[in-house]
Amino acid sequence: MSAAAGGAEPVLLPMGVQLLDAVMAIEVRAYPFPWSRGNFVDSIAAGYLTRCLVSPEGELLGYLVAMAGFREWHLLNVTVAPEHQGRGLARQLMQALREHAETEGADCLWLEVRPSNHRARALYARLGYAQVGVRRDYYPDAGGRREDALVLCLELQPGAAG
Repeated sequence: MSAAAGGAEPVLLPMGVQLLDAVMAIEVRAYPFPWSRGNFVDSIAAGYLTRCLVSPEGELLGYLVAMAGFREWHLLNVTVAPEHQGRGLARQLMQALREHAETEGADCLWLEVRPSNHRARALYARLGYAQVGVRRDYYPDAGGRREDALVLCLELQPGAAG
């Protein structure tokens, strides 16, 4: 089944500054503690992998930001617009990241996720990620509290994509 209406598939495009207004509109709706515009600008300027998933009609559906390390990639942000969640778009973004990382020769993909983000945790488990650690008090939380981050890793097969 197509993720987009009418059978046409969304396309993955580089995130440019021209898309940041749309990115920020989603970011502030999706998270109680969103990234700042500066976080995205800095990620683009640093040469991180920044991709936007856009419908055939030109609507921004979601995006990701990831950075390369030595034989590894670290997912920093993956977001799907709240009104488009539950349609397999996050899976599509994550698969694109995996393919990119494998093509680049990475051995693993890393990410952090809130323990309270059950939906994301279920997706990551279906994709084969395993918990390898915990970062204490990593995320800001309501009322000035902090929430831990679960550290997940996906073992890759370098060169398997493409």
